[in-house]
Amino acid sequence: MKAHDGMYIDGDWRPAAGTESLSVVNPADEQVIATVPAGTAEDIDTAVRAARAAFPAWAATPPAERAARLGALRDALAARKDEIAETVTAELGAPLAFSQSVHTGMPVAVAGSYAELAAGYAFEEKVGNSTVLLEPVGVVGAITPWNYPLHQIVAKVAPALAAGCTVVLKPAEDTPLTAQLFTEAVHEAGVPAGVFNLVTGLGPVAGQALAEHEGVDLVSFTGSTAVGRQIGATAGGAVKRVALELGGKSANVILPSADLAKAVNVGVANVMSNTGQTCSAWTRMLVHEDQYEQAVALAAQAADKYGDRIGPVVNAKQHQRVRGYIEKGIAEGARLVTGGPEAPREQGYWVSPTVFAEVTPEMTIAQEEIFGPVLSILKYRDEDEAVRIANGTVYGLAGAVWAADQEEAAAFARRLETGQVDINGGRFNILAPFGGYKQSGVGRELGGHGLSEYLQTKSLQF
Repeated sequence: MKAHDGMYIDGDWRPAAGTESLSVVNPADEQVIATVPAGTAEDIDTAVRAARAAFPAWAATPPAERAARLGALRDALAARKDEIAETVTAELGAPLAFSQSVHTGMPVAVAGSYAELAAGYAFEEKVGNSTVLLEPVGVVGAITPWNYPLHQIVAKVAPALAAGCTVVLKPAEDTPLTAQLFTEAVHEAGVPAGVFNLVTGLGPVAGQALAEHEGVDLVSFTGSTAVGRQIGATAGGAVKRVALELGGKSANVILPSADLAKAVNVGVANVMSNTGQTCSAWTRMLVHEDQYEQAVALAAQAADKYGDRIGPVVNAKQHQRVRGYIEKGIAEGARLVTGGPEAPREQGYWVSPTVFAEVTPEMTIAQEEIFGPVLSILKYRDEDEAVRIANGTVYGLAGAVWAADQEEAAAFARRLETGQVDINGGRFNILAPFGGYKQSGVGRELGGHGLSEYLQTKSLQF
């Protein structure tokens, strides 16, 4: 695609207020593939004002019409699926097949799910002698990350539009081209001017200006816990709604009765997916002490198959960060089973699939989010210890449990302090709520729970 050199505000592409730009780098070879404008507080202000002006009419638009626009958006995205996949591969580094199936296929499905939800959602209900109205919150400031660039945008913008909110999007600076393609699809779908607006730029500049803007009623942010704390504090000071989907350090608990080979192989695949750049990745594998060495051998064998299957990490900073964690694991005494900190290629931000054994719960690699293709394998003596280890981090986003009997796995899953648990490899469900406990965030995305984040209640007493 040809990058736009302006911002999309009030239904049109217009020049940025400043002259600074951002370089978009292909992480596979470190080549600059495009530049986009670096938005300022002035750009954010213009976009928020446009969203504010468009809000009354969009909020009053019948849900069926909002659903029709979302259906048209789904179709526009589907028509561009090849271009979107190629763009994601170019700016994120994901293998093309993965970009086609996950980075494109999933958000198209999510957009379609909100078209259906908006058409049939009960925006009012009777409670005794009251009528309870579910009304849009107002102007939404959406700040999205780079790891699933289109999905994260759709997971915020689609429910916000379905609810009747208007939106200003500030996408990650590493993946702005995908956001521009999404914006073109929004325009093609006939979404009215001002209802959706795009400002590209740096997080500390454009993102902060959006989070702080007095014209924004709700800030929806996905990213690191550290930045989420700042946004939460800013929103709290202004008594502003906030939805935060933050970090994770998910546990993959393999109970003794499970099919060990299947559980290990699926667990490794989960960690290597998207080069480990998934906040819900099962980066801690918990195995009973009697099966531990067998699991380590299986994991090493599985991980070695991904050397040529995964892409690079997104940028130089992330490359240094992930390799630094691998070095930290070695320094703290974990046993390096496969992989390591050495870059497997001279050019690009490549990291070898890495597996650590003899990892103890207090080690840095068992506590902090690495966001790379790195798996830590821990051992436990009994279920109570497995629960303590699994719950023993500040995070609580996702996890997995494996057992011969589904009910046994589900009973264990009920003891986990996490927002989502896969039972014996259960498939991701775009209609189920996604979000975390503890420092993994506030609020939920996807399905009806995701739509409700953008609604507020008014009760009429009769």
